[in-house]
Amino acid sequence: MKTFAKTAAAMLAATALTATAVRAADPELVVFDWAGYEDPEFYKSFTEKNGDGPTFSFFGDEEEAFQKLRSGFKADAAHPCAQSVPKWIEAGLLQPLDTSRITYWEDLDPAFRDMPAFQKDGEYYFIPIDWGNTGVTYNTELLSDADVQSLQAFADPKNAGRVSVGDNVDDAYALGFLATGVKDWASATDEQFKAASDFLRQVHQNVRSYWDSGSSLAQLMQSGEVYLAWAWNETFSTMSAEGYPIAMKRDTDEGASSWVCGYVHLKDAPGSDDKFYDFVNAWLEPQTADYIVNAWGYGHSNMVEMGKMSAEDLAAVGLDTSDQLRANTLWQGPTPAELREKMIAEFELIKAGF
Repeated sequence: MKTFAKTAAAMLAATALTATAVRAADPELVVFDWAGYEDPEFYKSFTEKNGDGPTFSFFGDEEEAFQKLRSGFKADAAHPCAQSVPKWIEAGLLQPLDTSRITYWEDLDPAFRDMPAFQKDGEYYFIPIDWGNTGVTYNTELLSDADVQSLQAFADPKNAGRVSVGDNVDDAYALGFLATGVKDWASATDEQFKAASDFLRQVHQNVRSYWDSGSSLAQLMQSGEVYLAWAWNETFSTMSAEGYPIAMKRDTDEGASSWVCGYVHLKDAPGSDDKFYDFVNAWLEPQTADYIVNAWGYGHSNMVEMGKMSAEDLAAVGLDTSDQLRANTLWQGPTPAELREKMIAEFELIKAGF
């Protein structure tokens, strides 16, 4: 594996970004994104062609992004994950894609690209980009592999004050459902939803902080405040490369979670359509696929390029193939609208201590 490009300084800088922060550059393309994805290595050919990178604005989670867009915030592109896309389509926030302008469209993993939930009236609305896990991540000097064999460790009173979970309804409920025996949340019953919520209430008693970005979690784990987290691949990849005693365990008794995120073209986008397609095409290039795997530990949707990568390198970060990624995981795919609204409301109550 290559040495990882993200540095502690970069992570610290990203921590300061909030949903209202803006990194201003090209005014003809505004990208509404997760903090950290402004990394210029993701869109090098866009910058080379247009002379500058896009302007970025940031959100903390997809519900926050949804509400901000509904209230009139204008941008050209946004970066939601699979479970949110149907809601954004039905809310009229997106415009259909011109797939003929997406250079690597035919190279994308059809398991992601062709999901019916990402289409309406025969048109596509979502460009899958990055995929990975949310799983147990822990300090190997303070916990053993056996200590985290079960997700019940998150609710174990002996870990009080040393746990962190993402401030993200989808990752949180992925943990809750997995821990209570549910792998398919799209078919969860009311009783299963209650059991998952009850588990998250137990976990809340142990949470020191809900992390809102990979960089904020890294700081919590570097300082020793947190030694057990429910985290994305990035945390293990970057921290282990910097020499921290960190491991990610995907083979717990209950499994891990998997997800795919990507870009959408927002309706009534004020900027340049040409630059929108320049941006997503830059993201889908082989050099970007190589970078996100080697520097961030995430998978890429360009299946052709992923197929050229070393099996050993991919296995080292748990990205053998997208099929293997989803084996024994809860796939964070689209959820029924009623269940998703219940998850959002209940998670806010849980975080507030109710």
